[in-house]
Amino acid sequence: MTMAPVTATAGPAVTAASTLTRTFVRVVASCEALNVHVATPGTTLASGAEPAGGCLDGAELAESQEALDAFIDAEAARIRERHGHAPRRDVAASRALHNYLWAVSLLMSGAWYLEQRVPRIRPREVRPDLATGTFEVVPGSGFACLPDDPAVTVAGARVLAHKEALGAELRAAVADHVRPLVAAIGPQLRRGPRSLWGMVTDDLVSGIWYLGRMLDQEDRAVQAATELLPSGIPPFPGGADFRRLTGRYGQRHQTRTRLSCCMYYTLGTAQACLTCPRTCDAERLRRLDGA
Repeated sequence: MTMAPVTATAGPAVTAASTLTRTFVRVVASCEALNVHVATPGTTLASGAEPAGGCLDGAELAESQEALDAFIDAEAARIRERHGHAPRRDVAASRALHNYLWAVSLLMSGAWYLEQRVPRIRPREVRPDLATGTFEVVPGSGFACLPDDPAVTVAGARVLAHKEALGAELRAAVADHVRPLVAAIGPQLRRGPRSLWGMVTDDLVSGIWYLGRMLDQEDRAVQAATELLPSGIPPFPGGADFRRLTGRYGQRHQTRTRLSCCMYYTLGTAQACLTCPRTCDAERLRRLDGA
């Protein structure tokens, strides 16, 4: 019996959006504390539409006082539910901003750390869910990469000459994304520009550090974060500034001191963050040795 010839069928086209989808999924899978859903590329919210589940996007937060108030109010409600007391307005705003900065910067820095690619995430491609506090990201249509990246031929890939240029691109991508939101929410936090951009610095650096710990690559991640921010590079007011503490039994622990307080200590918890400016080295070692 003569068999009919088999016709090869082409797989789905590789695009910048599909490439970034795989990258973002990998970042999210590596970070248990990153509460982000990666949406189908190309999905959008119609302007002025009432989003299901109370979702807004990052651009609306910066452009609409009503949207920004809803964003802060939702964080205040979660704090009341989880910690049993009503937070000050500036505390709720600080926690809401911190959660946004953490998620967005880790998506971009995670792609940089894992795959040496820097996506430009637009504010309209990020949707915080007011009901749950989680985020959704819609993969965009472009990214920067190095000449040896296998994705250099993908439409939307922008090739940079070397690692230093890619690091500069990451700093610019994070700063450009968060700048409108930082300007809009700043008055609610009762902080000056240096403190606000200190928050951005802290979340960018701590996200890379966290990812490294999740992959059992803490020293590599600390080195990468230090190379990214060896010192203050505007608008980031300070560097990664990691240092080591020696524990009771000779263990060497990585630590740093945040440039700006995230206000976690105000939530009724027993103690401030391990990297809080309020936490002295003796207290850090007590907790680290206990862990």
